[in-house]
Amino acid sequence: QVQLVESGGGLVQAGGSLRLSCAASGSIFPFRTMGWYRQAPGKQREFVADITTLGTIAYADSVKGRFTISRDNAKNTVSLQMNSLKPEDTAVYYCSADDVPGTVSWGQGTQVTVSS
Repeated sequence: QVQLVESGGGLVQAGGSLRLSCAASGSIFPFRTMGWYRQAPGKQREFVADITTLGTIAYADSVKGRFTISRDNAKNTVSLQMNSLKPEDTAVYYCSADDVPGTVSWGQGTQVTVSS
C-alpha cells in the first residue's frame, strides 16, 4: 500500500520561507508524477506544482517565481521550497504521487499558516 508522509509545515510571517518534504513508499512501481496540492478553509483543493520522473515541472500561476519543486527519484521524495510567502498561501498542503496510471495517492496533509 502506498504511503506518503509529509513534513515541514508551520507558522511563518508574510515574506518568509518554508520547505515541505514528502517521502513516498509502498509501491512496486516507480512513482511517475509527484506533486503538491493545497486546500484553504472553505475552498476546494487546488493544484500547486508537480514534477515528473524526467524532471518536467508545472506550477500554478499563483506560485510561479516563489515556489520551487524538486524530487529525488532514488529516495522517492519530493520537496517544495516556498519563498515570499503570502497570507493567501495559508492552507493544508497535500503531497500526491501516482505509480499506476489513473491511481493517485495522497498524504495526510501538513498545515502552512502565513501571518500578515
